[in-house]
Amino acid sequence: MSQFDVHRNSGKHKDTIPFVVVVQSSQFDSYRRRVVVPLVRASAIAKISYAAFNPTFKIRGTPVVLHPLEIVSVPVDQLGEIVGSLSDESQLIVAALDELLTRAWK
Repeated sequence: MSQFDVHRNSGKHKDTIPFVVVVQSSQFDSYRRRVVVPLVRASAIAKISYAAFNPTFKIRGTPVVLHPLEIVSVPVDQLGEIVGSLSDESQLIVAALDELLTRAWK
């Protein structure tokens, strides 16, 4: 599994969050967990007020929104099947995480 791989969510919120994207660097592949960010169904979000923080993607025909505030670490054996990759969109994902982790707000 690689950074920016998209996995099917097999958890209890899979109806609202059908997929997760791995954001963890491959440098840490030997660990038994992966840091992922939920990809929430666009239809479940009322309004996106800051598109750079919540970019929208289409996974298997489903519009989804990156939700960095719900970042989590999960055991590798609990990740669902790989259904795609967002490696071509990595700039958008990294920029959103940069907003979460390093930007100063006034």
